[in-house]
Amino acid sequence: MKLLKDVLVLDFSQFLSGPSASLRLADMGARVIKIERPEVGDICRTLYVSDTDVDGESTIFHAINRNKESFVADLKIEKDLSKIRQLISKADILIHNFRPGVMARIGLSYEQVKAMKLGIIYGEICGYGHEGEWKDNPGQDLLLQSVSGLVWLSGNRQDGPMPMGVAVADILSSTHLIQGILAAYLNYLNTGEGSLVQVSMLESLLDFQFEALTSYYNDGKQLPQRSDVNNAHAYIAAPYGIYRTLDGLLALAMCKIDQLGVLLNCDKLLPFTDPKEWYNRRDEIKTILKYHLLLKPTKEWLEVLEPADIWCSEVFHYDELIHHEGYKAIEMEQQLVFGDSKLKTTRCPIRIDGNILFSSVMAPKLGQHTAAIEKEFNLV
Repeated sequence: MKLLKDVLVLDFSQFLSGPSASLRLADMGARVIKIERPEVGDICRTLYVSDTDVDGESTIFHAINRNKESFVADLKIEKDLSKIRQLISKADILIHNFRPGVMARIGLSYEQVKAMKLGIIYGEICGYGHEGEWKDNPGQDLLLQSVSGLVWLSGNRQDGPMPMGVAVADILSSTHLIQGILAAYLNYLNTGEGSLVQVSMLESLLDFQFEALTSYYNDGKQLPQRSDVNNAHAYIAAPYGIYRTLDGLLALAMCKIDQLGVLLNCDKLLPFTDPKEWYNRRDEIKTILKYHLLLKPTKEWLEVLEPADIWCSEVFHYDELIHHEGYKAIEMEQQLVFGDSKLKTTRCPIRIDGNILFSSVMAPKLGQHTAAIEKEFNLV
């Protein structure tokens, strides 16, 4: 479904955060023109997250730039910049993720762009915001995780700082940018007024930790304390964690410890009837569970726990996940095609009126649409 049909987006961003945002607009029907540098293009084209590529370009580039057009322009050359200004006058939304001040030096700050198109929605992502001594630091995901305190929430207490194994700062900031852009676009439809939508990766990661930070702000500034055993959340009581069984792994969320003792036939858990103890003595409780759950296979534990409505689950790796009927039912995969090249990736997770938003168009070759766009918009 093309809910954003006839919406024109100019995407100056590269790497992951900005392109992820414009991808979501493209998934919902917007036309996204990706503005890229000559010869090099988006650096993500050669940013490999594995040893797999498609036609010499990275799989991650294709995954987050599908269903877009590529327009090559050297923003340091007046002739090319003039063409960009002409495109801006036709656009509805502009996105970039340069460091603060870069677009202004080019002549494409929000105020400068607004003079070209009064109702433009101007969205930007940066690393650390526009004020303070960090504002010019590189907005790289691992660095943001490290600065934001997020690395002290995963792993066990003795593990030291542990980053999340996905680019969480990039993905969250792109999601927040789209929320702001769509709200601003709705306001534009009602008032005709454009907006500047700003998101920083740091603020997105801090918002992501609102549970932990709210506790910290209000409990005397006590730092998060991960459990020594099977930690999965620094602020949640036992049994919250992942445990080894006789043949695999079992995830346990929140539940009553004494009830769990009855269901598991574990007498050592029965005395824990006070909910306060489930947090204050969580390492003791988790240690009991750690050894008791080794006695039986995962399936046998699930057969006891699930009928009692205990929140629990198997723990899958990708090979197990993709063969499970629960995974197959949601049709999360899609195939991208460009000539003889094919790439399997995930689809947009949003459904509209029950419809899945599939897109089979591979990411564009560098400059693939430049000539056609110049002709269409009569760029001179």
